Amino acid sequence: MPKAGGLRSWRNVGLRRGADRSKHGAERLDNIFAALSDPIRREMLVRLSRSELSVSALSERFPVTAPAISKHLRVLESSGLITRRKAGRVRYCRLRAEPLREAGDWIEQQRAFWDRQLTALGDYLDSE
Repeated sequence: MPKAGGLRSWRNVGLRRGADRSKHGAERLDNIFAALSDPIRREMLVRLSRSELSVSALSERFPVTAPAISKHLRVLESSGLITRRKAGRVRYCRLRAEPLREAGDWIEQQRAFWDRQLTALGDYLDSE
């Protein structure tokens, strides 16, 4: 709906499909980066990059409690960075590379944007 002065109110526009995907993508990236923010979770991902591991094998090097390990694994799984499966009484974890690619793509887009911005600024300053 147009507001006074011809400006549109974003609250009244509603979400379009593209905006909805963008919001979902941003939320997904937030979850990925939040999961990567913890050093224990990053080390878990390093270990899982070598091979699938049982939860007990994955957790043996970390000086934290079993409930803390479970919480870390829940965060990694909810961000899509790992999958878990159960075989008998043993639970296994496996790395999923796609979320890491998504985060890497986003970082690359930001790097390229800021490279262009800084190059343009440098060109402008050189012309002064």
